[in-house]
Amino acid sequence: MLTDRPTKLVPPVLARMAAWCLCLVLVGVVVYFFVQVIARLSFVALPVAIALLLTALLFPLTRSLREAGLRPIWATWLTMLAALAVLVGTGWLVGVRATEEFPNLVKQVEATVADVQQWLTTGPLHLEQAQISAYVAEVVKMINAQRDAITGTVLSAGAVAVEVLASIVLLLFVTFFLLKDGERIWSWFLKGFGGMSPRVDRAGRAAWTTLSHYVQGSVLVAAVHGVVMGIVLAGMGVPLWAPLAVLIFFASFIPIVGIFFAGTVATLVTLGAKGIVYALIFVGILVIEQQLENHVLQPLIVGRALRFHPLAIILVLSVGGILAGIAGAVVAVPIAAVIYRALPELRSDPPSLPPPPRPAGDAGTGAPDGPQDGPTDGTTDDPPEQGRSPAATRAGADTE
Repeated sequence: MLTDRPTKLVPPVLARMAAWCLCLVLVGVVVYFFVQVIARLSFVALPVAIALLLTALLFPLTRSLREAGLRPIWATWLTMLAALAVLVGTGWLVGVRATEEFPNLVKQVEATVADVQQWLTTGPLHLEQAQISAYVAEVVKMINAQRDAITGTVLSAGAVAVEVLASIVLLLFVTFFLLKDGERIWSWFLKGFGGMSPRVDRAGRAAWTTLSHYVQGSVLVAAVHGVVMGIVLAGMGVPLWAPLAVLIFFASFIPIVGIFFAGTVATLVTLGAKGIVYALIFVGILVIEQQLENHVLQPLIVGRALRFHPLAIILVLSVGGILAGIAGAVVAVPIAAVIYRALPELRSDPPSLPPPPRPAGDAGTGAPDGPQDGPTDGTTDDPPEQGRSPAATRAGADTE
């Protein structure tokens, strides 16, 4: 008997492993073709993805305006105009500050370069002025050699600008109609699933809640990051502190890579304007603030919505960056979070419904709704009255 048990267990185990392998292969094939389709339709897929993120951010304002009594069309227009006013106001502030402070930045950079040249000649390196001039000439020569490539890049960027403008128009249209008719669009979408509509509805609403929490939390964390770094740069007297703060704010939406890029730019500007001491102080404050953000703000604000391990976030970012570059890294984490929260709702059974209420006429007569088995404890066939226990009912019958 003992020798027969392993032979009886092996075939079911192998069959189960084969089934799982087949499922994994099918999922991999579906994911591969889905990624290929998205890559081909990136001109449409990326604006739609960004529109979903903007809708998740702006919908609370639209909902509040609707609850205040406005029609959906006017609530949507007011939301879009408010978002446009914030963007235009931020752009105007950045442009004004950049125009006023750029000449001062040039003067400070020139002074810093002169100090660096003097340190190279009188410092421990004891370089000669001819050597420094040779290094500078070599750098200028390399830049001139790449002039044609830079010019070609600018021309190609001009051609891409048309596509970017078309994508922005599509993004605005999608965002507008999602804010205005989101519920109607979702109801129409559910009709195509038939009996699966309740599961898909629960999964979609769970995914939308997760996406909303992620976007709103990310905006709050990025705003805190930009404001803190802007105050630090302004306190140091660094020119262009307002544009740098805005750059840090937008770069915070690109995990890992974004803050590295924005921090490098801000550090170089600080180095050129105020010198190496201020640059080192800024780097130290940036590192401390980044650690506080990763270990305090992110877990408290965004982490509760995602419930992702940092290793999972790094892997998702890597996959998204490989498949779609910077844009893929931006949308990879919210997509993974949405899928992670939606799948359990698709797999789970719907919650059990409460029993239907008893008709009003049955309460006095005590007639049952259908054929029932007789009592086995010697009590009457009438059900207990509403709000009274069976023991109380029997006690009332005895007194009568």
